[in-house]
Amino acid sequence: MQYKFDPRLLKSAVFGANDGIVTTFAVVAGVAGAHLSAQVVLILGVANMIADGLAMGLGDYLGERSERQMRNHGSKVVGDGIWHTGLITFVAFVIAGSLPLLPYIANSIGLPVAASMQFPLSIFTTASALFCVGALRTVFTKCSVWRGGLEMLGIGAIAAVAAYVFGALVEKALVGM
Repeated sequence: MQYKFDPRLLKSAVFGANDGIVTTFAVVAGVAGAHLSAQVVLILGVANMIADGLAMGLGDYLGERSERQMRNHGSKVVGDGIWHTGLITFVAFVIAGSLPLLPYIANSIGLPVAASMQFPLSIFTTASALFCVGALRTVFTKCSVWRGGLEMLGIGAIAAVAAYVFGALVEKALVGM
């Protein structure tokens, strides 16, 4: 029996990994922009990773189920593997989403990471993860590794810069109150 790869799983893995990296780093960047502690980064980062990962996975499941119901004209959908995409989205989100937190996690478990290096290292792990996920998807899409990696890195960078800037702006607004 030969396994045929389901392209919906690739979509779910790429979507989950990208969103996990970007939203978790957005929390890191927003907290760094507001000059809050590393402990706040970990609390908000982990809470975001689990809550948003579950929401993404369950949303993927509901989207898949809705799409099948629509194709079947509203009739009941048989549970034939529709949960796979949601699970892939969640797992990819949590694994990839943990990467921006690695410098903070390392420091919290006693590995010597200077506080001044945590955010720069998070930027590096985030950029590397975005590029790698973008490059890995080219195994299936057959486009250029550089194009795939840089495309995902560019999209993530836009969100990261926005999070940092808005974190800094909110911090300034709150300090001025």
